[in-house]
Amino acid sequence: MPDKGIQLYTRYPLINILTYNGVTILHYALGGTGIIIGYNSWIGVVAGVIYLLFSFGEMYIHMPLKVCPDCVYYSLKNSLCISGLNVVSRKVTKEGNTKDFSNRAKGFLCPNNLYIASLVIPVIAIIPALIINFSFVLLALLLVIVGLLVFRFFVIFPKIACVHCRAQKICPQAQQMGFNN
Repeated sequence: MPDKGIQLYTRYPLINILTYNGVTILHYALGGTGIIIGYNSWIGVVAGVIYLLFSFGEMYIHMPLKVCPDCVYYSLKNSLCISGLNVVSRKVTKEGNTKDFSNRAKGFLCPNNLYIASLVIPVIAIIPALIINFSFVLLALLLVIVGLLVFRFFVIFPKIACVHCRAQKICPQAQQMGFNN
């Protein structure tokens, strides 16, 4: 539960946005690299490229088209959310309804599940590759990816992103973390 004195941001500081996107991009890039290296064949290359297309597409195309239009940051004047994607969304799609924002967590293939999948897929894919084709480089990649995942869930969300978000009251993710009280 957040401290009552925590500031909610209309415009996230640049360092927060860079941290969020930097960790996201690094996670996806290392995940794709790990899959490619781990399977060390054309199958690994195809699987790694598919993962990269899926993860970057889900975050940087799907989110601005499907989630951002319903977020409070879309309609807040001069706002900048933690990912900065509300600015992109405003340029490519029309405003949605904030009452529909919680739909991001409804259904098997909902945006929240796809987002989590984009973070977990490389871990799940690299473990068998590590067994089949062990290398210390692949092990290091897996450990870094797991570290980035832990950092996201225990630092970025509760201390950098969600704790300062103006969508706390309607965001299913913030509700799960207790930020909506």
